[in-house]
Amino acid sequence: MTPERIEEIIAALDRGEVRVAEPRDGDWRVNEDAQRAILEYFRVRQMRPEEVGPFEYHDKIPLKHDYERLGVRVVPPAVARYGSFLSPGVVMMPSYVNIGAWVGPRTMVDTWATVGSGAQIGADVHLAGGVGIGGVLEPPGARPVIVEDGAFIGSRCILTEGVRVGAAAVLGPNVSLTATVPIIDVTRDEAVEHRGVVPPRAVVVPGTRPREFPAGTYHLACALIIGWRSEATELKVSLNDALREHGLGA
Repeated sequence: MTPERIEEIIAALDRGEVRVAEPRDGDWRVNEDAQRAILEYFRVRQMRPEEVGPFEYHDKIPLKHDYERLGVRVVPPAVARYGSFLSPGVVMMPSYVNIGAWVGPRTMVDTWATVGSGAQIGADVHLAGGVGIGGVLEPPGARPVIVEDGAFIGSRCILTEGVRVGAAAVLGPNVSLTATVPIIDVTRDEAVEHRGVVPPRAVVVPGTRPREFPAGTYHLACALIIGWRSEATELKVSLNDALREHGLGA
């Protein structure tokens, strides 16, 4: 890939004209060229200083600019890197959005939340304080972390390894998901297990389940689907309201 082509793709990512992944026919299609361009961009760029008011940075990737034109609220000292895209109405509290990420309209990226490289965050999403959305760029073709429209991700949740959170799902505080962590629906007579995908409108809390080891029985982390967000529930309902509906709120 030529340097000119790399710059062209990164600029298109920054404008939102190209995405690392996008919805298609009920699934998500990964743009391998965009992932490769980001990896190559790190290679061809040189370290250089950048001053922002009293702050000084020393990095290969420029910072994003023109927030007023974009219609985005950015609270100091929030940072978004060039090559990420923020839709109109996004609010960034002191937080971080990495290159290749796409953040949908009216989404809140709350204090100390991080949105990793290539992550795709939908419209009307709330990433609560300290949420960690992992970055996925390689191998090219690997699915990034995806949080679909209207989801609420509770404080200190961690999503990595291409986990997909369905539309309007609610994750309670401290849910930690990878591609292999079991997501167990316990709302039926028999448990149903998912891996790497939270179904739309699921209400999820942290859990554990026992496993036998030579040294004894120990409990490993999992996540439990303990209910389903009602169709009538307002998308912007608070996390406490959603959990209270299923007997877990304060």
